[in-house]
Amino acid sequence: MLTEEVHVVGDRVVVQGKRGPEVATVRGEAEPEGSGRYGMILRAAGPADLADWQRLEKEGEDLKWLLRARARDRKLPVKVVAVEFTLDGALVTVSYSAEERLELGPLIQDMRDQTRARVNFVAIGPREQAQIIGALGACGRENCSSNHLQEFAPVSIRMARDQQLPLNPEKLSGPCGRLLCCLQYEHTQYVELLKELPRKNARVCHTESGACGKVVKLHPLTASVDVLGEAGAGYMQGVPVSALRPAKDAAQGSQSGSSND
Repeated sequence: MLTEEVHVVGDRVVVQGKRGPEVATVRGEAEPEGSGRYGMILRAAGPADLADWQRLEKEGEDLKWLLRARARDRKLPVKVVAVEFTLDGALVTVSYSAEERLELGPLIQDMRDQTRARVNFVAIGPREQAQIIGALGACGRENCSSNHLQEFAPVSIRMARDQQLPLNPEKLSGPCGRLLCCLQYEHTQYVELLKELPRKNARVCHTESGACGKVVKLHPLTASVDVLGEAGAGYMQGVPVSALRPAKDAAQGSQSGSSND
């Protein structure tokens, strides 16, 4: 059942996590009741909750270093990223990464020897690692995955193309080495704006001067394009789409005018 208390950004609260109750910090507006998503606020985090959370966090940190040492001793090519307890202590999740499938039986037994909680080993990818460890993004702020994202949405290179960004892997990649999560934030708006622009490489003509050329660059936010002119027309930069028409329309208009003369 959701709490009816009003919480503000920065408050410590107990939420329903993916695997059980967790302590979290409010970073935005709460989801409406009945949305069915994890992350719902159960209650304000009281002194007992915070004390349990700190104790379990320290226990998880100690177990993480223990597992790393045991893995090193057994020469297992695995990276133990995090060991996290649910707030009720019923479940402990070991997040790890490995380049190949491994037999983790010995490490699982090590965990069972150290805790009565149910043990769950989960293989994670680069995005999840960045979410857990935290890092600075290209914008200079904390990466979105560890700051506020509740889940990862698909990100594609098409999103960068639609936003007219240079296809430079170094500039389009986040700390995890994958495409930036923020490419998805404004993509829908760019798709709508692009519907009003001619396609790249389309032939267009300037309605006032009559100069024609090929569209070489799009500017969705200003509803304009750059045109490489033909027959010495030069390079036309930032031409509003309202001042352009398809070259075939211009040609038809020219033919129509000649017939009327």
